[in-house]
Amino acid sequence: MPKKRTQILFIPGGMTFKSKKDYLHYLKTRPISLEKRVKWNEGYLDQQLGKNFEIIRPSMPLSENAKYKEWKIHFERYFPHLRNNLILIGSSLGGIFLAKYLSEHQFPKRILSTYLIAPPFDNSLSGEDLVGGFKLKSDLSQLEKNSKKVYLLFSSDDDVVPPVHAHKYGQKLKKATIIIYKSKKGHFKISKFPELIKMIKKDVNRK
Repeated sequence: MPKKRTQILFIPGGMTFKSKKDYLHYLKTRPISLEKRVKWNEGYLDQQLGKNFEIIRPSMPLSENAKYKEWKIHFERYFPHLRNNLILIGSSLGGIFLAKYLSEHQFPKRILSTYLIAPPFDNSLSGEDLVGGFKLKSDLSQLEKNSKKVYLLFSSDDDVVPPVHAHKYGQKLKKATIIIYKSKKGHFKISKFPELIKMIKKDVNRK
């Protein structure tokens, strides 16, 4: 019987707005580019991890005007398709979504490791408002009960979610591994992420 691939469930980033007016203003003023952006969480991740991994990328509802309740509904619909010893990755808003969900619910499958990449901790971001129901509760201990390993990855030059948010998570999580890189081109605007690949493979080898 062939060995089942390790599943990786990747929750991408998004944005939240206090009002429809703010959202429409963002749409009218955001920078537009014709250049193709190569992201670490797309083809690079698949190529580097190879055939032993199954990467699942839910398309979260209205990611540019996100609401936690809507994301939660969509997220839970994937549960019947998940297997034990999966890996969760959440980037930016996807990171705080996983932190909130896993700290408030018992996950139905065994989680090998959870990677929260530049997740905001609270609404102290300089460039945008963290609203839409994503506010964390004070007790995050259930997160560490749900996941065998928890990693929080930040970049020192990140002007969207600065490393001060890492320290705030650190005060709430007793066993999480916090890594602050010198530079990941700001808010992890990178095409390759070899450190993450190495950590994921190490997690799987020691399960």
